[in-house]
Amino acid sequence: MIGNGIRNRLGPYLRALSLGEKVAVVTNPAIDRLYGADVRRSLQTARFVPKMIHVRDGERYKNLAEVERIYDQLILHRFERKSTLVALGGGVIGDMAGFAAATFLRGIPFIQVPTTVVAQVDASIGGKTGVDHPRGKNLIGAFHQPKLVCVDPTVLASLPRREFIAGLAEVVKYGMILDAGFFKYLERNASAILAMDSEKLFHCIKKSAALKAKVVSADERESGLRKILNYGHTLGHAIETLTGYRKYKHGEAVAIGMASAAKLAYFLGMTELRLVQRQITLLRAFNLPTELPKLDPGSILEVMERDKKVAGGEIFFILPEKIGSVQIAPVDKKVLKAFLSA
Repeated sequence: MIGNGIRNRLGPYLRALSLGEKVAVVTNPAIDRLYGADVRRSLQTARFVPKMIHVRDGERYKNLAEVERIYDQLILHRFERKSTLVALGGGVIGDMAGFAAATFLRGIPFIQVPTTVVAQVDASIGGKTGVDHPRGKNLIGAFHQPKLVCVDPTVLASLPRREFIAGLAEVVKYGMILDAGFFKYLERNASAILAMDSEKLFHCIKKSAALKAKVVSADERESGLRKILNYGHTLGHAIETLTGYRKYKHGEAVAIGMASAAKLAYFLGMTELRLVQRQITLLRAFNLPTELPKLDPGSILEVMERDKKVAGGEIFFILPEKIGSVQIAPVDKKVLKAFLSA
């Protein structure tokens, strides 16, 4: 469900799903101060008994220790299999709350109420849940579909500017991998989107969500087509891991990863220089980074070899052939090292 102010109708939506009366809202203190009262009021009006569970903010806290704090509260308040978790926050909160829901009592219902661009267009849709490990991002997780994704674009107005901009990388991703017309729309309207024009931003969220839902519906557990959604993520995740999840926002790392993937496709003779240039121009129009930081090529390769997308010891990349069309292909490690060194 996508709609301005829709968070205030969360309670009736949940009531229609025939869920148990106990609801835990997993969020962080900052988001709770902004939107917690709206969500609690809506749930209480629909005769639910909400319990707020606070987790710490930031990718570096997306770990098993933080999820255990969620379990502690669910056990303390005697949650049952029909009880529900609501993830109120960005991708980190959605991933952790979803993983807690997937594993508590072997699976309880959960709802996504995403509050960041990344979460609204990408992370909240598709049922991927999980946590990071010091040796790699999202190495521990489960597929667990939310009963409802409730997207309220008006909450983006409270996002820190850097967080908002970082999320636009995922929007660009959908144009690159699936829809050349949408990519052109972004090129034409970059300034208005960056200025948070409500109509154009709503269109971006709706279009991106529809594209992801279409892919996930065709390949829920990433056995084939869904892998294209990882465009920019293989290298992006390595950058996040090697910088301790502190230097870059997820979207910033993905932007660098996309720029690098396009350059790699050109390096391999798969695409034209014009594609590389158009993508970099659009990413920079959104004030996103495009240059690979000074990291040791060997270290990057080592982290990528532990990535979930490795199969049979080969590192697979999503490589663009033209805007709106990509190919999933293994890339030889010697070639990768030569490319990274260059």
